[in-house]
Amino acid sequence: MNTLQAIVLAIIEGITEFLPISSTGHMIIASSFFGIAHDDFTKLFTIVIQLGAILSVLVLYFKRFFQSFDFYFKLLVAFIPAVVFGLLFSKKIDALLENPVTVAVSLLIGGIILLKVDQWFNKPDVSDNAQDISYGQAFKIGLFQCLAMIPGVSRSGASIVGGMSQKLSRTSAAEFSFFLAVPTMLGATVKKCYDYYKDGFVLNDDQINFLIIGNIVAFIVALLAIKSFIGFLTKNGFKVFGYYRIIAGLILLAIHYFIHPLTVL
Repeated sequence: MNTLQAIVLAIIEGITEFLPISSTGHMIIASSFFGIAHDDFTKLFTIVIQLGAILSVLVLYFKRFFQSFDFYFKLLVAFIPAVVFGLLFSKKIDALLENPVTVAVSLLIGGIILLKVDQWFNKPDVSDNAQDISYGQAFKIGLFQCLAMIPGVSRSGASIVGGMSQKLSRTSAAEFSFFLAVPTMLGATVKKCYDYYKDGFVLNDDQINFLIIGNIVAFIVALLAIKSFIGFLTKNGFKVFGYYRIIAGLILLAIHYFIHPLTVL
């Protein structure tokens, strides 16, 4: 990895982390084109820089995030499924992170679902305040979030759809997804760093600099992306993201099968 690649991946992360189009999937595709997808540090980098993007949630929603201990417990309940599934299937997840075809298929299927989600869940009965959800709803949203362990599914997309399935409005589902990202990505980062050092790797000065640069860039870009996404989602729903995912998935599959196998870029 070089500095330019680190910045490009961080920009992709900042733009896509809170959109239902899969930040991890896009970074896998980009790193595949760079020829660094199989590198262990790249896998660490794509997880750790998500912290930078997540910090933007704390900045933008500072007052709402730090006002209720009850809400923290709801986030914990929603976070538990990711802990269990992450510990049980970490090796299989790492293997999927090397496969851009998995990303392409997930983008395609997820896009079809997003075209229909506004029709399926169009009668919310929870206010636009994400803190008004119940513990049961929080746990079920956490189960949906686990689907995002498949690269290309989208953590935000899965948890937002999960929220809407629990009769949350688009706005409250999106905001709860943002809040849930804080413990989820913090936990994923700690786990990934532990595994990295456990496997005998040590970060050099260049790699530390890449992580610093990546987190700063992802943070700044995500600050701009969150507000834009909430406004767009409230007015327009998911269809644009659905069409984008379908087109992107088809293009990637076409490249893989007719031009050049993505797995060996």
